[in-house]
Amino acid sequence: MEIKAGDKAPNFTLRNTEKAEVSLEDYKGKNVVLLFFPLAFTGVCTTELCTMRDDIATYEGLDAEVVAVSVDSLFTLEQFKKAEKYNFPLLSDFNKNVSRAYGSLYEDFVLDMKGVSKRSAFVIDKEGIIRYSEVLDSAGDLPNFEAVKKTLTSLN
Repeated sequence: MEIKAGDKAPNFTLRNTEKAEVSLEDYKGKNVVLLFFPLAFTGVCTTELCTMRDDIATYEGLDAEVVAVSVDSLFTLEQFKKAEKYNFPLLSDFNKNVSRAYGSLYEDFVLDMKGVSKRSAFVIDKEGIIRYSEVLDSAGDLPNFEAVKKTLTSLN
């Protein structure tokens, strides 16, 4: 299933690294940058999320909240967040339902792993509509952060 600009964002509820439930609906009235990433503590994922961490003021200035999702356990994500000092929530999609709903799931990944989130970026507007959608087939590629920022600028 492919999610594209103009679609209603699939709602979800996942747990964050503090074990609290977080829903997309919690962000109603805010723009959201929703990132899916394959695995905590891997090179490209760390680069991607550190890029967001270091540029968080830009996203806040564009009235956007950043949320990152992977299929790692919330315990792994808690250690990853602590190690890299991430300043945005990391959510565990351990059961893979949300990654699948967003068309962002590798059924087969490297090293015989099944059901790993694809690196993806979505911009969801204040009404819950997808305004930007990028699902990368290569886990080695980074999302187009400039396109994400441009989309957010157009919403303000």
